[in-house]
Amino acid sequence: MNQVSLLVLLFSGLVSAAAPHRPLFAAPHRPSPPESADICIYGGTSAGVIAACAAKRAGKSVILLEPGGRAGGLTTGGLGYTDIGNKYAISGMARDFYRRVGARYGRFESWVFEPHVALEVFHSYLREAGIQVRYHRRLVSVKKDGNRIHSITVEDSRQPGAGGYKTIVAKEFIDCSYEGDMLAKAGVRYFVGREANSVYNETYNGSQRRDKHQFPDGVDPYKIPGDPASGVLWGIHQGPPDTPGAGDSRVQSYNFRICLTNDPANRIPITAPADYDPGRYELLLRLLAKRPVRDLNGIMKIDLMPNRKTDINNNGGFSTDMIGMNYDYPDGDYRRREAIVKAHESYTKGFLYFVGHDPRMPESLRSEMLQWGYPKDEYPESGHWTPQLYVREARRMVGAYVMTQANCEGRAAVDDGIGMAAYTMDSHNCRREIVDGMVKNEGDVQIGGFGPYPVSYRAIVPKKGECSNLLVPVCLSASHIAYGSIRMEPVFMVLGQSAAIAASQAIDTRTAVQDIDVKRLQRQLRDHPLADNSTPEILVDNDDTDGIMKHGAWTRVTTGGYGASLFVHPKEDKSEASVTFRPTIVKPGFYRIYCYQSGLAGVTPVVVNGVKQTLRAPAGNAEQQSSGEWVSLGRYMLTKGDKNTVMITTSGATGDVAADAVLFVPDFK
Repeated sequence: MNQVSLLVLLFSGLVSAAAPHRPLFAAPHRPSPPESADICIYGGTSAGVIAACAAKRAGKSVILLEPGGRAGGLTTGGLGYTDIGNKYAISGMARDFYRRVGARYGRFESWVFEPHVALEVFHSYLREAGIQVRYHRRLVSVKKDGNRIHSITVEDSRQPGAGGYKTIVAKEFIDCSYEGDMLAKAGVRYFVGREANSVYNETYNGSQRRDKHQFPDGVDPYKIPGDPASGVLWGIHQGPPDTPGAGDSRVQSYNFRICLTNDPANRIPITAPADYDPGRYELLLRLLAKRPVRDLNGIMKIDLMPNRKTDINNNGGFSTDMIGMNYDYPDGDYRRREAIVKAHESYTKGFLYFVGHDPRMPESLRSEMLQWGYPKDEYPESGHWTPQLYVREARRMVGAYVMTQANCEGRAAVDDGIGMAAYTMDSHNCRREIVDGMVKNEGDVQIGGFGPYPVSYRAIVPKKGECSNLLVPVCLSASHIAYGSIRMEPVFMVLGQSAAIAASQAIDTRTAVQDIDVKRLQRQLRDHPLADNSTPEILVDNDDTDGIMKHGAWTRVTTGGYGASLFVHPKEDKSEASVTFRPTIVKPGFYRIYCYQSGLAGVTPVVVNGVKQTLRAPAGNAEQQSSGEWVSLGRYMLTKGDKNTVMITTSGATGDVAADAVLFVPDFK
């Protein structure tokens, strides 16, 4: 066929273009030369930023790729009310991040913050490390040489296609994406969904219908109540309920962590999305008819941020979670994922508008909702709405070791821990279904009651035969329910740092990531927690038997403290008791000393190197998602050795006394 004939056919609509997405007579594409680095990190999430900076501090060259246009992932994308579980579990550069955030608010540390503050802190890390993030670079392919990744190819997510392809060559690769795209394209085995309980001998995996975030009995699922022939309301699955504990490919629901403000000077009114459909929210009206609520917190979890802002999460049977609408996301192509994100955005904005404007909503809730709007000073680049969907779970690698419920509950222990987790085993609902003619949600699990536990190094590396130079600190190897405990942003940062130091060791020793010296890695993380050779802070916990001396009657309590436990002396016991904390000081000088307090006593006497002090319990802990916080005892000159002491005593106390942990932070300025 000659050129003229082809043009005639094209313009007559009889054939489509032979090369879609390319000009018909485009010049031959000349790929740009490959870029190279010691370590390539895919995903500029919180884990990705920390991993990149840790690798640079370890002396390695780094390329950090981010498919979107914003660093920090969910930590800068609205999740400002940090899920912790137990602050003891958060170490290294992750802990330093929350200290830097705290400094922005005049606090020692803060786990509650505005999105733009988190972004500024991450940018400060990147500037210090001299890292230029390659934004809008998403993965196209992975090229392997045997069981090693040789290079990856990425494209511009704004203008996809071969014309913008870039090749990255590196010695080690770290997948810090929420989706696990690199591990999947590298041929590493993974799992999507929920394993049956029988797979790992668990009890909270698989299909679960429990009482939290649930509909009360009697909520009718049909468009015309009582008439199945009328069809079901939006968002309800019509299939039969699953067998409890059965596995499936369903994924726990996603949502957005919503930043709103009630400051009139900073508030943009909430408007209806272009495809607004009030029919999507009919179930909310039926739920409220059966179970009325006093305020907005009954239908959405509103946690207050500084400067009159929020971090809003799901709460109740019908809320911000878009249940059952994300199953295609983990393995979906970029176009499908974008459609899912847009659908979630439309649903969520519509939900907020419906609550504030639909005349069928209770007037008190409408009035309260209208006090809130989008903040002018957040997300200006994306219309004041977060670009980050809360991808709670997508792919999960199946590595050499799989973290399970037994690890969370302390029934299985590992000796290669390179970070800790401490949150409850948490899964949001996966499906909305019909049970005995009523609407019910299925999939929510919230099981806690355990302390911090170690995450295995083997859980962040693939099996050696699959890939020997890839680390996966986000989509790590864990069962669905164990992942629900591990998948917290601070833990991802900890594991990101561990992955970066492990990758650096693999380069230095020319070994597979599976063969590095894990004991050496653990020492590096312990002795150089900031990866910059600075003098580390010293923690003496009440469970450190070599670092404390206990006198009198104390009760060991395993909930509500820093770490595994705290000692409590009740005010009813008038006997004198004390706990003396004795750090081992390697480098003498000035240290700032902090005592962890959970607000048990109004006044607690403390003696620091013979100097008496009065420790007052925190006035309140409303902004900290934890049972306590660090209270300053001041700045002291400490001598080398183990002769320095901090004694907590009951003599003169006005209430219950807690002896939990004491922190010594170098201040050599």
